[in-house]
Amino acid sequence: MRLGTRGSALALAQAETVAKALGGAELVPMKTSGDSPSPAAGPDDKSRFVREIERALLDGEVDLAVHSAKDLPSELPEGLEIAGVPEREDPRDAFVGAASSLEELPEGARVGTSSLRRRSLLLSLRPDLAVEELRGNVDTRLGRIESGDFDGIVLAAAGLIRLGRADAISFAFDPGEMTPAPGQGALAIEARHDGNDEAVTLAQTITDRGALAALSCERAAVASLEASCNTPVGVHAELTDGGRMRVRGFCGLPDGSEWIRDEAVADASGPQALGEELAERMRGAGASELLASAEEMAART
Repeated sequence: MRLGTRGSALALAQAETVAKALGGAELVPMKTSGDSPSPAAGPDDKSRFVREIERALLDGEVDLAVHSAKDLPSELPEGLEIAGVPEREDPRDAFVGAASSLEELPEGARVGTSSLRRRSLLLSLRPDLAVEELRGNVDTRLGRIESGDFDGIVLAAAGLIRLGRADAISFAFDPGEMTPAPGQGALAIEARHDGNDEAVTLAQTITDRGALAALSCERAAVASLEASCNTPVGVHAELTDGGRMRVRGFCGLPDGSEWIRDEAVADASGPQALGEELAERMRGAGASELLASAEEMAART
């Protein structure tokens, strides 16, 4: 079984966990448009992180593809499907720095992030913060905090855990405070929808039904909101007691000056419908107009 994956340290660590769960598989690392220092695809093209891997999957060069679920666009190419979702890692955002809570940061503290969503959420909670651009792989970003360039940085807890760097986490944000990105902490195993039962069946054998349901809910909400990489959006679904599912949503302007939060709860048997319900509630509160404003702001920068 050949597993297509990006070639970064984090992507390889993620793919290795899937390979072990499958009982052994060959990793096939690939470079994607999003890995180039000057990608041909613009930053608003979410498929830049998966396009080459999906092409190899469609061409039969690999049997399955392993992605960070948050990298997958809402619409998959014709002929491909999400065949499996393993148990989800911690979906929360993590703070790295000398503070045990956001409130502890001094006024005007410099916080680094590459995410519009995290920028918007941080500024909605602490408008006084100086939120600055921070890019690079996990080691590069951790190096910036160690060199004193920032008072703190915000990363996905899952990535730090999978790379064995959980000790760097000062604290993790509550999802009700910092709504995670849709799919954060989850892996999506993509397969051809062409009757290759062996690959699909293998992916299904390592699927966690709760993680699959939560991801389905989150992806349905994002698709219904018509969110893009230029729109700060967070969606997080989780199972609760009694076979119920709760989904939280956030959208806002990049500067945190305007935002909408909402949540919905329903029976966990209909995760996609729940995601669509959340999106409808948020649109009723003005989410479409807010996201359009966010797109305009991104186009001017």
